[in-house]
Amino acid sequence: MSDRHRGAPDTVVVGAGLAGLACASDLCRVGRRVVLLEASDGPGGRMRTDRRDGFLLDRGFQVFNTSYPQVKRRLDLRSLRLRPFTPGFVAHTPTGPVRLADPTRRPSAAGALLPGRALTARDLAASAALTARDALLPVALLKRRPDRATSAALSRAGLSDAAVNHILRPFLSGVFLEDGLETSARFFHLVWRSLVRGTLCLPADGIGAVPAQLAGGLPDHVLRLETPVAEVTASGVLLTDGSEVSATTVVVATDAVTAARLLPGLPVPGGRAVTTYYHAVDSTPMPEPTLMVDSTGTVLNTCVLTEVAATYAPPGTALVSSSVLGTDEPGTSDVVLRRLADLYGTDTSGWQQITAYTVEGALPAMPPPWPLSLTTRFGPGRYVCGDHRATGSVQGALASGTRAAREVLADSAPG
Repeated sequence: MSDRHRGAPDTVVVGAGLAGLACASDLCRVGRRVVLLEASDGPGGRMRTDRRDGFLLDRGFQVFNTSYPQVKRRLDLRSLRLRPFTPGFVAHTPTGPVRLADPTRRPSAAGALLPGRALTARDLAASAALTARDALLPVALLKRRPDRATSAALSRAGLSDAAVNHILRPFLSGVFLEDGLETSARFFHLVWRSLVRGTLCLPADGIGAVPAQLAGGLPDHVLRLETPVAEVTASGVLLTDGSEVSATTVVVATDAVTAARLLPGLPVPGGRAVTTYYHAVDSTPMPEPTLMVDSTGTVLNTCVLTEVAATYAPPGTALVSSSVLGTDEPGTSDVVLRRLADLYGTDTSGWQQITAYTVEGALPAMPPPWPLSLTTRFGPGRYVCGDHRATGSVQGALASGTRAAREVLADSAPG
């Protein structure tokens, strides 16, 4: 470790999620003495993976998008051993399952896009035009568009109510964690662009491999685990054990609720909750790495994770991930299992539930007009970053942490 990272810190970063890791990394790179304090036993925040009896269990279903600029800048994608999903999804509609896939990546799926099979000719033309605009226009133009709800944007694009309600809404509900398509259309267009230009994957070692790689790039002794912060003080931070860490600069990089507690008066958006159920199955109910979505809304989405990455379960066992909006209420798991029988067309009575994860603030609510990036400055020497200060995505969290480091350095520069 370089001597410049020894001694009393000049900056304390609270929270080792993606935003905190990005901020700490950028500050360390230019010679700031940084301490990164994390309350739990590992980095990653909501992006963690548990190992249990040979299973890899992400704390809530997540996917990794290779097209994000911050991902390309910060991560060694090869070492993550990424395993791709099918470029598309299957939507279970009132008239049966509909498969939508990108014909430029999977030409064999082009037949499903013939008019009348999945979408009408008008819907196909509207979706093609929407996709081309989002994929090809400069990002700056997408960001400057007038903001409205995603539902209004899809209607304005010429998509029919049937296409939206039976196909796009079920898919986007899993992206936004809300089923009214009330999320900012600016964010939707950026997400749609990233889906077209990138590949959705999972690391072979679970989604937690992403923050683990970022943490591994920090200098020794910067990251301190199991060190919860009770209060931000005038001189630094007070830990829950009563000790203090002094620093002229404090960056709060926690979830929105914790950030509001540590920085009283900080306005924060509401949060979206999601619950993910993991089931072990003797044989795969779907022999392909494809995401399924449910137009009834009973299940947000489901997939056989071991078809994406066989490393997620012991040999000879399939692992199925299924998510629902909200928390794990009594009886919900039984309802989910019955719906999975319909979706997969198989008897699910013998499926073994491994665990269920509820994430209360999995994503920030992002109604229009939603600012795609907010300053991280809160007060003299005090900063706040996270996806709730940008967009609810890996890109948003990393970009907010990047902005925090940049503003910290700008404010401390001579003159």
